[in-house]
Amino acid sequence: MLEVRGATRRFGNLVALQDATLSVDEGEFVTIVGASGCGKTTLLRLIAGLDQDYTGEITLRGQRIVGTSLERGIVFQEPRLLPWLTLWDNIAIALDNAPLSTAAKKDAITAQIALVGLTGFEKAYPAALSGGMAQRAAIARALVGHPSILLLDEPLGALDAITRMRLQEELLRIWRHERVSMILVTHDVEEAVFLSQKIVVMDSSPGHVTANIALDLPFPRDRSSAEFGAFKRQIFDALHDNAAVKPPEIEYLI
Repeated sequence: MLEVRGATRRFGNLVALQDATLSVDEGEFVTIVGASGCGKTTLLRLIAGLDQDYTGEITLRGQRIVGTSLERGIVFQEPRLLPWLTLWDNIAIALDNAPLSTAAKKDAITAQIALVGLTGFEKAYPAALSGGMAQRAAIARALVGHPSILLLDEPLGALDAITRMRLQEELLRIWRHERVSMILVTHDVEEAVFLSQKIVVMDSSPGHVTANIALDLPFPRDRSSAEFGAFKRQIFDALHDNAAVKPPEIEYLI
């Protein structure tokens, strides 16, 4: 469904991303892992259409991505809810330019609030929401336009460990319910193995893809199983191999 072929992004003389190539099938859950500065977020921004100053090609269902679209929802590490708007209105702003009737917009917002488990909090302001609730609201806002693909830029990174594990379960539930393709960026290898059907490993200097690893573990996954541990070791080994080939001073800084 999504094809990234030879995507390269430069910032002056700095090559932030070089020759990145990956594919995402319809309804697939793909996670991108790698050290800070390896181009994970840069690649996600290109797919979202937030940045178009690149060479190579990124297509969705055969059409080159040009600008942002309701077809591609995005969730950031911070919920980025507007503090002066209620939860309902924060989700509704995603549909401001959608070609839907008022009734259809209301139905879509109601359905997404129910999907993320926030029914009853429609009139709450962001200050009254916990971190996990605010992030669920951000996910609802990204999904309300029924995108083909949901982009997740470390959406659970700022949460405590217990809330993070609960929201990992929520993401799986939402993914199974909506059957939307998802691309998650994370530093957490266990999170990647718990959620993904495919893991893309990236390295830096410049940012590039070094491995595509398919996970054939059935859902739901047992974090304590030998199979789960084996995939974690495989991902860690791939990341370690990346670090091992760097000059000593760069390895030290990482």
